[in-house]
Amino acid sequence: MNVQYIHDKHGETQFVILPIDEYRRLIDDNSDEKWEDIPSKATEFDDVTIPHDIVKIMSEKEVSAIAAWRIYRGLTQAQAAEKAGISQAALSQIEKVGTRPQAKTREQFAAIYDCLPNQLAL
Repeated sequence: MNVQYIHDKHGETQFVILPIDEYRRLIDDNSDEKWEDIPSKATEFDDVTIPHDIVKIMSEKEVSAIAAWRIYRGLTQAQAAEKAGISQAALSQIEKVGTRPQAKTREQFAAIYDCLPNQLAL
């Protein structure tokens, strides 16, 4: 195949130019034999929707969903912890990125943050 590369000023490849026939073949190639199924299991969290504002906070501040809801509701960790009857340190552990609070904890904070428990599970 005859292709041409376009590089930026640092020599990094940015684009490739290829013959139109090759491009059309790539676009029109819908054969399923080249695709591999990836096994996955459905969970109770698959159909949960998260408001854009929460996702934005999670992304911009790099926090968990439960922390994003707290921030969205304008509460400090100390205030939210007091409402939940736990220490600020305990809430800090609950809010760690990559953890999923237990169902009972999600229910408790969903009532505080006025959201659905499963919206705190990301």
